[in-house]
Amino acid sequence: MKVARNPKDIHLPVAPYVHQIEVTGPQRWLTLSGQIGMEKDGTVPEEPLAQMKLALENIRKNLESANMEIQDLTKLVFYCVGEMNADQRKQIISDFLGDHLPCTTLIYVVALAAPTLKVEIDAWACKEV
Repeated sequence: MKVARNPKDIHLPVAPYVHQIEVTGPQRWLTLSGQIGMEKDGTVPEEPLAQMKLALENIRKNLESANMEIQDLTKLVFYCVGEMNADQRKQIISDFLGDHLPCTTLIYVVALAAPTLKVEIDAWACKEV
């Protein structure tokens, strides 16, 4: 069972996320390698927000291949290079998650594995058996 909570003694979340998710009982876990904004043919859009959309879509495809869905996500870590519009970034994430709120972290970094990459997202998911 997954129980999402925002403890009353700390601030409310400042974006689409929840402070904690407790997992109990029998479940299966899926841990993804960092997903980047790359098409199946290897192309990478120049725009960082387009890369974020594509990386999230790659997460969705990974979940589907494991018979999981967005609601099974427990944690997302966003690694971003350079500035991007915060409101647009939050909207892209909200559109992807819908009403589901996993735990999230956003980190700005100097660079990723290749100069063309501006976004990479780690993801963890958990589904009750």
